[in-house]
Amino acid sequence: MDEYLINRNKNINRGFRKLEVWREAIDFFVFVKKKLNSISEISFKVKAQVEDSSFSIHSNIAEGYARRHLKESIQFNSIALASLAENYSQIFALLKAEIIDQVWFDEYDSLHYSLENKLINYNKSQVKQLKEKANWADDYVLREIIEDYGPENTE
Repeated sequence: MDEYLINRNKNINRGFRKLEVWREAIDFFVFVKKKLNSISEISFKVKAQVEDSSFSIHSNIAEGYARRHLKESIQFNSIALASLAENYSQIFALLKAEIIDQVWFDEYDSLHYSLENKLINYNKSQVKQLKEKANWADDYVLREIIEDYGPENTE
């Protein structure tokens, strides 16, 4: 990930760029996209569906982060997790059809598992915040204070 691009033009709506799970989801999409581009025997329709499901993961993480409410953020993270499961099913079917080789699938599976666990843990932490009724920065002013100075300075 190009740190210069990630760190320029900061604002409260772009905070998702700091999330390791978002960065890993971007890398995951690139990994899948490169493989799809190298295989000519996959139909355009299947290729588009596999690409869409992998693209949806990082997109939903970002959209969930930009929401002003914790419940919405959790919902978008759940959608990202569902897209990740959809992508696994698609790639597994391509493996079974012998369109994708076992070596590539094993690397894919390792990346998928890592991203899946990060996303599950991210969602769990937000559900825990919701249950504990923890402070959730649902307005722009409080969100800026937390991002600039840390949550301990919001009292």
